Amino acid sequence: MNSWKVLVADDDPNVREIIRLYFEKQHISMIEAQDGEEALELVEKEAPDIVILDVMMPKMDGFEACRQILKRFDIPVIMLTAKREEFDRVLGLELGADDYVTKPFSPRELVARIKAIFRRMQRRKLPDEPVAITLEGLSINTERREVLAGDERIVLRPKEFDLLTHLARSPGTVYTREQLLEQVWGYEFIGDIRTVDVHVKKLREKLLPYRSDCIHTVWGVGYKFEVQE
Repeated sequence: MNSWKVLVADDDPNVREIIRLYFEKQHISMIEAQDGEEALELVEKEAPDIVILDVMMPKMDGFEACRQILKRFDIPVIMLTAKREEFDRVLGLELGADDYVTKPFSPRELVARIKAIFRRMQRRKLPDEPVAITLEGLSINTERREVLAGDERIVLRPKEFDLLTHLARSPGTVYTREQLLEQVWGYEFIGDIRTVDVHVKKLREKLLPYRSDCIHTVWGVGYKFEVQE
């Protein structure tokens, strides 16, 4: 873990201090920012492995900082929010954030979610993964992390790519939301299943011009990748 750098952007120095002290125990290197603008500058300067953004910050709030960071960098983002409204959680996920943690939070939970992201990033590097999956007019190249519909590239966020690849590896297999949280997000505990629903929604929107019907909802259970006969 000590080879990873995490940027924490929060205007409350007490929150940053609590996170920093817990990170030290876990041997996680931490970079601090007190607003969204500083976070954006530090992402470019320090190249952290993960960014944690508080939603309510001066100068540039966490949502706008997330939007700006993900326009320029392929980096996991966790939103840190004091708001419990579903709209705020969903908005962060739709902007491309990988996860969110609601205040007041347990530093242990935050570290568990960071470690889950680290495990996913490590799994991307495994050499025994198949290089390509071709189904229903889509070509998924796991080595280049690229999805093509014919000759046209479909731009996906890292989590959207992971989700599509996981479903496409086993066409017809029904996965519950809890299974997808564990197998794609890597959680060792049950997270918010709404996370899965939002990512499926965004993935379907991006596939809409090509194959909008390949990811099916199995009501009361979860999702599956459907291959037509």
